[in-house]
Amino acid sequence: MQKDIPELLKAGIISPETAEGIRQFYRDKAGQSQNRLFIVFGILGAILVGLGIILIIAHNWDEFSRTVKTIFSFLPLLVGQFFCAFALLRKNNSNAWRESSSAFLFFAVGASISLISQVYHIPGNISAFILTWMLLCLPLVYLMRSSVTSLLYLIGITFWAADTGYWTYPSAHTYYYWLMLLAVLPHYYLLKKSQPASNFMIFHNWFIPLSITIALGTVARNYEEFMFIAYISLFGLFCLIGKTTFLQSQKSSNNGYLPIGSLGTISILLALSFTWFWEDLRRMDISFLNAIRSPEFLTALIISSLAGAVFIRQRKNKFVSELNPMELVFIIFIIIFIIGLYFPIAVILVNLLVFSIGIFTIRLGARKDHLGILNYGLLIITALVVCRFFDTDLSFVIRGILFVGVGLGFFVANSRMLKKRQEHVK
Repeated sequence: MQKDIPELLKAGIISPETAEGIRQFYRDKAGQSQNRLFIVFGILGAILVGLGIILIIAHNWDEFSRTVKTIFSFLPLLVGQFFCAFALLRKNNSNAWRESSSAFLFFAVGASISLISQVYHIPGNISAFILTWMLLCLPLVYLMRSSVTSLLYLIGITFWAADTGYWTYPSAHTYYYWLMLLAVLPHYYLLKKSQPASNFMIFHNWFIPLSITIALGTVARNYEEFMFIAYISLFGLFCLIGKTTFLQSQKSSNNGYLPIGSLGTISILLALSFTWFWEDLRRMDISFLNAIRSPEFLTALIISSLAGAVFIRQRKNKFVSELNPMELVFIIFIIIFIIGLYFPIAVILVNLLVFSIGIFTIRLGARKDHLGILNYGLLIITALVVCRFFDTDLSFVIRGILFVGVGLGFFVANSRMLKKRQEHVK
């Protein structure tokens, strides 16, 4: 573009003021790209230097006395604190310095804990180690205003929740995870206010819903069936969050809530489109008093209420024609779940719900002239047909006809949209 500016000036297409504005725009853009690269390479460099120091020490570890081992155990921590202090006092306005020094100190804390435990033979397990590490590094997020530390913290507490709630189940509970998640959300809010279009904001938009999705299942104990309501409501809440003004204005790749919510909803509905779940549900001997006091029921109630409140707030002062059925799925599913406790018709209703979502998505893609949305709707229908292929007593001829019909639907829908685009261009 900048190479063409002299030619455009000579032809009189743009004025000298416009040309200078274009040059300044690209200078600013190049500067932003260089700053981002500096931050990325600074973080990677800090991590590699820290790992290198640990490897050098580890190579000669057995030859050191206990005193020397103790000194070396605290050495990465002291170096990390020195660089963080330098970044705060001298380079406070440099994101690269703050982020890279914070990343170094984050790993230095974990290294120091593990080395001291090894030197003095302090007993423990991976769960206690991760919990201690994350709690010690939480203040670093706010002290250094470090988004990379926030992301590493999210990974750490998610791993802790999975290790405690899944791999060591049922020996421990993961209630601390939710408190630790709440503790980092203020940084997410401040990041939204100060750097709404930054890469760190994009990563948070994906890491937070993924972390919650992974950790939510750790709540399950005796009434796991209620967790399907919790998950459907959670994914419905993600869809509603993804439709907020701030996130909807972002590019699709920047908005992690909407794809996670949509794919999660469809995945669960497809899994529950089989008869086995509803047959097992009707055979359950559910004690009403015990069920409503269970953590699964309370979790489902809290998340469903939260999703309902967000839905009501977003639908206020909007027309019914603007309603997206995906936003109503969690409400419809709760009704179907209650019906499924007593009647076998619930499995039919779930299949109809998935089919309706697929049809609506196809219609939405055609209306918006968006091939991605159109094919996503067709994939939903295809997935439903595949599920029924393994779940029914239909003959192979009918199954074949269903697949041929879906394949023709892909071809016809895409060809019509492409033809429509070509006509519009002409």
